[in-house]
Parts: sequence; structure tokens; C-alpha cells
Amino acid sequence: MHDQQARIKSHIESHQHMASPLLPLLHAIQDDLGYIPEESYSNIAKALNLSVAEVHGVVTFYHHFRTHPPGKHVLQVCRAESCQAMGSEALETHVKSSLGIDFHQTTSDGAITLEPVYCLGNCACSPAIMLDDQVYGRVSSKQVDRLLADAKEAV
Repeated sequence: MHDQQARIKSHIESHQHMASPLLPLLHAIQDDLGYIPEESYSNIAKALNLSVAEVHGVVTFYHHFRTHPPGKHVLQVCRAESCQAMGSEALETHVKSSLGIDFHQTTSDGAITLEPVYCLGNCACSPAIMLDDQVYGRVSSKQVDRLLADAKEAV
């Protein structure tokens, strides 16, 4: 925990003198830790001359930010219009059912965190998902099942 606090402090120090530093700072913390700990809000707010409510508001407004550690693998299902037109809602329902979780939740074994995303830039190959840092297009329920099975084996 002390190492985590030191890493957050380092990010704050490197961002606090930027113009409009909050979003770049939050991205840096999440890129480093995998999430933005709620206990860091007061230090961020103090350094940037903001209220804790303002920091909390930004973190909770953007779907990209997490307030809890993610699972070993992060699965994002695209919910943008193109993907919805090509069946992402059915894919989303399948994934939620097969994993037994909803968006912003992690499987009980800590293997998979499920998140919505609102465009992966892969519209020509809808529906699209991203598993960790890899984007997949024209994904079927069977394909996502195989990808998740492989990811769970790798845990």
C-alpha cells in the first residue's frame, strides 16, 4: 500500500503543474495501478486545487476509469451504434450470462473484469470487443467463449 501511495504521489507531482492536469493525471494513475483508488481523491484534489467531489465526479463520469482493481484480464464489449446494429447487444447478454457478472464487475475467481466501451475504432468489423490490449472484430458468442476460456487458462 505504501508503494502505491508513493506511485500516486509521483504521478501527482509530475502532472500538477500542467494546464488542465486532472484527466492526464487520472489516466497515468490508472495506467500504472489498473484503477484509481478512492483514497487518492483527497491528495489529487489538494494538489490540483479542486474539491474531492470534483475529482470523484470526473472519475465516475468517464466509463474508462475504475475505482477498484480489475481482474487479471479485462474484456470490453463495444456498445457504439455500429456494433449494436451488428449484434453487440446479444453478445453482451451472452457474455454477462456466461461470466455471471455485469459491467464494471469481476468474476469471483478474479480472472475477468467486464466493461463497456463506446467505440474501439473497429466499426467496419462490428461487433467488436477488446480483451486486454487486443481488439477483435466480427465476434460471435462462440469466439468470445474461446477467447475467455484461453484467458482463464492463462491466469
